[in-house]
Amino acid sequence: MSAGPRDLLNLEELPILADVSGVVFVIDDDQSMRAALEDLVSSVGLQVQLFASPAEFLNSNPPDVLSCLVLDVRLPGISGLAFQNELAKAGIAPPVIFITGHGDIPMSVRAMKAGAVEFLTKPFHDQEMLDAIHAAIERDRQSRRQALLVAELRERYITLTERERQIMTLVVVGRPNKQIAAELNLSEMTVKVHRGQAMRKMQAESLPELVRMADRLGVTNATS
Repeated sequence: MSAGPRDLLNLEELPILADVSGVVFVIDDDQSMRAALEDLVSSVGLQVQLFASPAEFLNSNPPDVLSCLVLDVRLPGISGLAFQNELAKAGIAPPVIFITGHGDIPMSVRAMKAGAVEFLTKPFHDQEMLDAIHAAIERDRQSRRQALLVAELRERYITLTERERQIMTLVVVGRPNKQIAAELNLSEMTVKVHRGQAMRKMQAESLPELVRMADRLGVTNATS
């Protein structure tokens, strides 16, 4: 059953993954670091999977689950920063926490600009890592909720006729019914009927709610 319109627009009320703690993927060529991170992550009840290289991680066919990635910057072959970019291009984008024993400011700035949650220099404090992991998993949770919301809105949007989509687009950018009618060479009553149908199919209870839905769908800048 689809969520109601108010529940759908409130990400905090979406039940997705509410009872899932998440998986922490660790990629580091230092076996002792992997072992230390396994102990740390497991101590707070989170699942952890360890990999010595990016290739090993990819070959494992990692599941699409609530997660984050703890990634060493300096790895044999491809660097952690380059691997982050490759993952993004492939549509695999778990929130990343970079760790390094040789960090510098330009490197950390580059990592954060690329979307990393945190950039920690070894040796780091356990609590720093745990805080970063919890923040990263929460970011992934919010991202997945957002994706679910948009997918649901798209399902509603495709039920609209072409005329209803056209009028919805004009409505959400602030055009009054009278102006829409003149622009589309329709009667004002016809515009009202199509507008009402669009509201009903989108399950929007108000114009501001319809505007928020259109914004999430990326149709607010459409002109046709």
